[in-house]
Amino acid sequence: MSHTDWMRAALDEAERAHEHDDVPVGAIVVRISTGEIVARAHNARERDGDPTAHAEILALRAAARAAGSWRLDDYALVVTLEPCPMCAGAAWAARIAQIVFGAADPKAGAAGTLYNFAADPRLNHEIDVVPGVLGDECGARLTAFFASRR
Repeated sequence: MSHTDWMRAALDEAERAHEHDDVPVGAIVVRISTGEIVARAHNARERDGDPTAHAEILALRAAARAAGSWRLDDYALVVTLEPCPMCAGAAWAARIAQIVFGAADPKAGAAGTLYNFAADPRLNHEIDVVPGVLGDECGARLTAFFASRR
């Protein structure tokens, strides 16, 4: 599968957030060596009443359970919106090898737009970042969601 195929899977997951009025962000975790999707999640802050229930955090937790280890150095985190500092920090802590994201987040993006947790030389792990995969489509879904709430 390609980055585009992976992002389409993340977009499908993002749609599930509408079921409980959460911001439509979807994430998957892929084992790079096999191409297997090992975890899927979408934002669930509203549903769970949990400020940490971002798609990335939920997907990373599920991937660690599936892998039997917190260390996810053969995995890619694929997410429709650039990870925030909390989520980029969790990817760093999990030793994720790659972050693939769709829409950049100029207000809170921490994988190169506002901050760059992926390539900070002060940290002991760097993450390969692939930005902008289906970025227009990912951004349009977020724009439509927020427009419907105004």
